[in-house]
Amino acid sequence: MKLPNYFLADMAPDQPVDANVLREACLTLKRNRRHYLQERTTPTLIRTIANVAENWTLPTYPIRQWTLERGPKETGFPIETLTRGVDQFMSQVNESQLQALIEQDLGHLKRLDQPCLNPSDPSGQRMSMAFGPELMVHIGAGMLPNAIWTHMILGVLTKSAQLIKCPSGASFLARMFAHSLYDADPKLGTCLEVAEWEGGNHELESVVFEEADTITATGSDATLKEIHQRVPHDKTLLSYGHKVSGAWITKGALEGLATRKLLHKVVDDIVAWNQMGCLSPHVIYVEDNPDLPPIQFAERLADALRDREVEEPRGPLNPTSSARIASRRSFYAIRSAHTPGTAFWESSDGTEWTVVYEEDPIFQTSCLNRFIYVKKVESLKQVIDGMENMHGKVSTMALAAMPIEAEAIIEVLGQWGVSRVCSLGTMQTPPLGWRHDGRPALANLVRWIDWEI
Repeated sequence: MKLPNYFLADMAPDQPVDANVLREACLTLKRNRRHYLQERTTPTLIRTIANVAENWTLPTYPIRQWTLERGPKETGFPIETLTRGVDQFMSQVNESQLQALIEQDLGHLKRLDQPCLNPSDPSGQRMSMAFGPELMVHIGAGMLPNAIWTHMILGVLTKSAQLIKCPSGASFLARMFAHSLYDADPKLGTCLEVAEWEGGNHELESVVFEEADTITATGSDATLKEIHQRVPHDKTLLSYGHKVSGAWITKGALEGLATRKLLHKVVDDIVAWNQMGCLSPHVIYVEDNPDLPPIQFAERLADALRDREVEEPRGPLNPTSSARIASRRSFYAIRSAHTPGTAFWESSDGTEWTVVYEEDPIFQTSCLNRFIYVKKVESLKQVIDGMENMHGKVSTMALAAMPIEAEAIIEVLGQWGVSRVCSLGTMQTPPLGWRHDGRPALANLVRWIDWEI
């Protein structure tokens, strides 16, 4: 299979993007939106997105086959990790979920098509309609595709032309999704552009900042600070900076015979995209209990990671990442030999997985790539105190608890600043209606007109 060169990122590496080409691409996107997208109805766009997502779950779908065939070389993710990640993301993108997202954020399924009554207005004397940006620019970071795929779906729902900017050498998965949209609906596909260049190119970025109405940006806090300083004040900038995530397992969740299933879910979260994302766990907090003491939980987690490596290998790492893990392992080899309350387990043939157990509850950032901390705690208060060094930086906490205690835990986590609590095994697969960093997905992208009848 050979994909056509529909997008700038499809071109050969020796054909770099320049400012003139990029400006013309932005103008073409706006023109195509006016002709092919602006008047589309929400139900037709929902069906298109849902059909594309369903195609991605079919083993015979050519673009899926091409992605899985070339993906390991292009992205560094092994085929097992890519397959699991694609299936988990695409399986939740369906008509009912897309409709629910629009109704949740905009209050009415047809809000982007026509003026609609507001359920909260009992007088019935006010109608409202929402409009998406004419051109939306997405600035991506790294290889992990979930965020950029989500932004692209939201952009289609808001009937916006879109330019997706990827780091150099990191556009493969964004391009594949763009090609799948083009394949399903060529006119819609002409309202998309994918390009890549090294971050910090002020000449190119000034062009897209000038042409765009809305910019979404994902990256390090330093990168986002620099972007904030350069985006014109009359543009909308939605930025998503560095976050970390973890898990909290209460002693009630460890009672009985469900531990094996629970461990399987923890491993699912650790191996998903090899921990390369803000929603991946760094630390698993385990409440002390007689049924499965936290140190035994850590040992069993190591066994489970060993088993998973056989069926879903992590794959090779670059020398820098391998050296980082080796250095951290050396530190804990010495510490565990001389410090009570510390232990660690590691893969025998390489850096494939590592489990560190500590009784110190301070939140530790992981080396990623299947390097996980297990921390013994006595209470939720100790979890909160342990995470204080990450206050404002914790995105997601996976929770395993008894139903009778879960609601109180969620309230405490929410008061402290966590924006999402989920079940173990689902950390990297938030629903489409997830409020990223506590902000609505669609409502932040649109502008409104109110009609006072």
